[in-house]
Amino acid sequence: MRLIGNVIWLIFGGLLTCLGYLWGGFLLCLTIVGIPWGLQAMKIGIAHLTPFGRNVVATGGSIPVISFVFNLIWLVFAGIWIALAELLFGFLFCITIIGIPFGLQHFKLMRLALYPFGYDLR
Repeated sequence: MRLIGNVIWLIFGGLLTCLGYLWGGFLLCLTIVGIPWGLQAMKIGIAHLTPFGRNVVATGGSIPVISFVFNLIWLVFAGIWIALAELLFGFLFCITIIGIPFGLQHFKLMRLALYPFGYDLR
């Protein structure tokens, strides 16, 4: 089921979404100040490639205060809008029975979009 779900996900938008996040992350990395947020945008883009069979987990390798501050800046400038888009797509997919697994993946990715620092999709 994981393989079939990921293939369908890639065909119907996952690859395009991944490329968008990678491009945005690359543009953020062009500035020295934007490198931490660019890397997180790239991480979210990679997470959009194969979300089935993976979970959002705490990495535990970061300093909590710095992660909190970076997550707060991320939330204000990008995270809330990405999370709202994931929420909208999650609801739209959950309208049909066939779309429920894909809607649940959007809800999972919404959680990663809200606070990417200190969390990863594994």
